Amino acid sequence: MLDQLTVLAIPSPGTGVWYLGPVPLRGYALAIIAGIVAAVWIGERRWVARGGQPGEVQDLAVWAVLFGLVGGRLYHVATDWQRYFGPDGDPVAALQVWRGGLGIWGAIALGAVGVMIGARLHHIRVAPMLDALAPGVLVAQAIGRWGNWFNQELYGRPTDLPWGLEIDMDHRVPQYSGTEDADLLFHPTFLYESLWALAAFFVVIWADRRFRLGHGRVVALYVMAYTVGRGWIEMLRIDDVQLADVAGLRLNVWTSLVLFLAALVWFVVSARRHPGRETEVYTDGRTPATASEESGVEGRG
Repeated sequence: MLDQLTVLAIPSPGTGVWYLGPVPLRGYALAIIAGIVAAVWIGERRWVARGGQPGEVQDLAVWAVLFGLVGGRLYHVATDWQRYFGPDGDPVAALQVWRGGLGIWGAIALGAVGVMIGARLHHIRVAPMLDALAPGVLVAQAIGRWGNWFNQELYGRPTDLPWGLEIDMDHRVPQYSGTEDADLLFHPTFLYESLWALAAFFVVIWADRRFRLGHGRVVALYVMAYTVGRGWIEMLRIDDVQLADVAGLRLNVWTSLVLFLAALVWFVVSARRHPGRETEVYTDGRTPATASEESGVEGRG
């Protein structure tokens, strides 16, 4: 039985780094970059469809990416601080983003702050811009999760399922690094989250087109759709995070619960106060460009 499972198992890459001369190409970084490119492309199409000007999403993406990287790293370091600042920690490693370790909640939070700053500078209304960007962020997360596969990190507990993930001994958590555990396979939680994010993307796009969501409700739906999946996937993970256990649940599970409820409240309140979708996307009185009526990722009704 184990032999059969091994044949069907998902292999981990032999290396996550390749060299172009002296320049290292890291799978983790490539996955993040590919996700950003996809999110910008989708966001640009959706923004233009809502009346925005081409190129504005790219301008704001610079702010979002810079702030998002800082926020993602800060969240990761804060929740796993002993790895960097504990008795045997390495503070310098806290700056080595290319080795992995970007907390999605920190990246989204400060990334949104970056968008707000950029939107203010370009006289763009924040809510319609965030609504245009949100579905693409799900695709970015789906692609970016494959960076964890390259790094052999953030996997789940052992499993007998045919799609179990092979993890090299030097990448395993201590409790499963013994020779008696050599044949173990693990839940590929990176894959679960990647597929969930893609499914959530299509749900959000459908809902936006069907109900013409506005005033931040696309963002709220994005948060609700993502956190439902993140909650149960997080319960499978076994990586050792210092702030992982709060009242019996991992910190990220609590974060998912709180954010889901907050997003639900915002969705309901916004729908009652501001039904429909905004007609203005700028704060300086500019007339929105003619919106596209094409189907697809634009989110048109």
